[in-house]
Amino acid sequence: MARRSTVQRDPRIAGDPELSAYPDFPDDPDLDRVPARRRGTPRNRWSGGGGRWLVWAGRAVLWALIIVIVVNGVRAPFERLTQPNTPAGTAPVAGEGFPTVPGSAFAAQFAEVYLNFDGARLEERESRLAPYLPEGVESQFGWDGLGRMSAGAVQPYGIEVVDAENAVVTVAYQSEDRRQLLSVPIYHDRSAKRFVVAGRPGILPAPGAADLPPKPAPDRDRAAEQELRPSLEGFFKAYAASDTASLRLYADAGTTLEGFSGALTFLQLKDLSVPLPAGSTRQVTATVSWGVPAKTPTSDEPEPADPGQMGGKLEQAYLLTMVKQGDKWFVKDIRGAYRSVAG
Repeated sequence: MARRSTVQRDPRIAGDPELSAYPDFPDDPDLDRVPARRRGTPRNRWSGGGGRWLVWAGRAVLWALIIVIVVNGVRAPFERLTQPNTPAGTAPVAGEGFPTVPGSAFAAQFAEVYLNFDGARLEERESRLAPYLPEGVESQFGWDGLGRMSAGAVQPYGIEVVDAENAVVTVAYQSEDRRQLLSVPIYHDRSAKRFVVAGRPGILPAPGAADLPPKPAPDRDRAAEQELRPSLEGFFKAYAASDTASLRLYADAGTTLEGFSGALTFLQLKDLSVPLPAGSTRQVTATVSWGVPAKTPTSDEPEPADPGQMGGKLEQAYLLTMVKQGDKWFVKDIRGAYRSVAG
C-alpha cells in the first residue's frame, strides 16, 4: 500500500502551468522526516542537530562544578576540626610529638652540671655528668680538666624541634657578670621515654637589655596621696609582721592578707602615687623600703663586721587596689607594680 506524499503543495505551483507540469514525487524515505514545527504547535523533541552536543557538554560542566562546590563545602569544616591547633600565620612544627616541656627540663639540668666545673673536683663532675651522656663518650665531655667555671640562674630559653625524637634546647644562664645562652642537642627515646644529650653543646651570647623608652609622668592626685599615706604606712607595718588583727583593720571585707611573718621589717613608705581621675576605687603605686634582718650572732661571737652579715634595706614597688567606704580607705588587693622606671 503506497503512502501519501507528505510534501505540501504550494498554491502558487498549482496556478503555474510550468510548475504544475511536474508530477508528484514518489515515496521517498527522506519524506518521512518530521516537518518543521509551526508556530503554536507543541514541541515534541529537539529539532536541531549540530547544537545538541553543546547543550549536553554544558550540562556536564555545570554538574561537575556543583559537585566540586558541595565536596569542598563538606570537606573544609571537617579538616578544620581534625587538624591540630596551629597559630594563625605560622607553619606546623615538624615533629610535633616531641615532649618539649620534659626535654627542656632535662637540658636545663644538664646545663647546671656542665657549666660548673673545678679542676680540683674532677671526679665529682664526672659522676654528675654521667646520667646525661650516651655510653662511650669521654667522661668530661670536652673539658680538659683545668681551670674553673661557675654558672647560675639556669633556665630554659627556647627549643627547636627537629622531629619527634630530636630537638635543640637553648638554656639561659648567668656566669659572673655575663648573661649567656647554651645550645644543647638532645635525643628522645620514645619507647623508653628517656632523654640523652646527643652532641656537643654550644655557648652563645645572650641578647642585651632592651632600650626602655621614656614614660610620661601621670597626673597625680596629691590630696588623695596625703590622705592615704598614714593608712598605708600602718598597713605595711602590719603586713611585714603578719599582724592578723591589725591587717583586718586595713583589709576590705572578704580580702585575706598574709604578710611576711617577720622575714622583712617595714622601714619607710618612700613614694606614693595616686593617679587622677578621682573615685571610690583607686589604683595606687607604693614604693616601700624593707629592712633585711642581720645575722643573729651567738653569745660567744662579736658583732658581725662582714657587710654580708649586717642588716640591709631593699626597695620594692607595689600596686594596691584601694576602696573607700565612708571616710576610710581599705586594701582590696596587693601585687607587684607595673612599670615604675621612667627610662
